[in-house]
Amino acid sequence: MGKDKNPRRVADNEAMAKLRMLRTSPQKLNLVAALIRGKKVDKALNDLTFSKKRIAVDVKKCLQSAIANAENNHGLDVDELVVAEAFVGKNLVMKRGRPRARGRFGRINKPFSEITIKVRQIEEQA
Repeated sequence: MGKDKNPRRVADNEAMAKLRMLRTSPQKLNLVAALIRGKKVDKALNDLTFSKKRIAVDVKKCLQSAIANAENNHGLDVDELVVAEAFVGKNLVMKRGRPRARGRFGRINKPFSEITIKVRQIEEQA
């Protein structure tokens, strides 16, 4: 009489992690996401470790979470994982401002964004 189990949001050979409320603009976050798309996870982790972008630290945490989800929750092999998708979305925007000349008000937007990383297990070709 209980509820049915929720269907998986990703395929059987995939795992996903999502990080919300990142204090950077989606445009800047997308530059880091483009750095890891389509790469093997160990190469992607190396690229994020040595990236000079501030937000790369948070993206690395999200990627590590996706890898851990793949291994622990879905039983996938870590050595065969590839970053299948890394996409960025907008989140809220804090509106701030400062006084400007002649009684005007200069608006300052402080955007937040979110990133979703999907990793997929690929089989080695002989």
